[in-house]
Amino acid sequence: MNQPIGVIDSGVGGLTVASELMRQLPRESIIYLGDTERCPYGPRPKDEVIQYTLEMVHFLLEKNIKMLVIACNTATAYTLDLLKEKLDIPVVGVIQPGARAAITNTRTDNIGVIGTEGTIASEAYPESLKHINATITVHGLACPRFVPLVEKGVVTGEEAYRVVEESLQPLKQYDKMDTLILGCTHYPMIKNLVQEVMGSMVSIISSGEETAREVSTILGFKKRLVTADKAPEHQFYTTGDPIIFEQIASRWLEQKVEAVNKIQLTKVKSMEK
Repeated sequence: MNQPIGVIDSGVGGLTVASELMRQLPRESIIYLGDTERCPYGPRPKDEVIQYTLEMVHFLLEKNIKMLVIACNTATAYTLDLLKEKLDIPVVGVIQPGARAAITNTRTDNIGVIGTEGTIASEAYPESLKHINATITVHGLACPRFVPLVEKGVVTGEEAYRVVEESLQPLKQYDKMDTLILGCTHYPMIKNLVQEVMGSMVSIISSGEETAREVSTILGFKKRLVTADKAPEHQFYTTGDPIIFEQIASRWLEQKVEAVNKIQLTKVKSMEK
């Protein structure tokens, strides 16, 4: 019961999901692993993304996690079904929760999705959306410049606004689109800029809140929620620069994050606990 929840991401973007987990489940301990050294995952071949994701999962399984959250849309698209089949702990991704939230929000049945090249090419969001409502019209757009921006910590200012404005121009032509899914967990860090560019008539959907709610529901159903009234113990790991990670994490989580551990992941061939 007191085992931690494992959260993986290609970099710092998954902190947007971790933040919601901490808010909604304040007693739960979280172990976060961001593969910042090899970020972004979006432009990488599918096989490579799968391999890197398995390496992260293998690392967290050795920490005795009770649940896995894939806080990366590209990794979710390519590995969610595989990991659900292989692991004997619950596994949650970020795509289906985000799709459900968008369906609930839209009034015109016109939904936009922005994400990495890998996420958009996978068609994971259109499939999830149309599985719920076959009449939905989906406008997908890859925004490859966003993740490097966020990983550098450039989330405000003229440079960030210019990149967001230029990247989102193709979506401006869809007058009926009233909902936009941030199909990458890095993107909520520039949500205000996206909102400014798209205008107040477009609702911006971040999957973090819905994902945390799903985690809470699953752990509650399985009676695995922490009940003891004691402070959680969070751990943070990165494959890249721990100083930069620490700065971004402290700012995003609105608390001092210290002792970020830099690790080197080892190659694994299979994923059986």
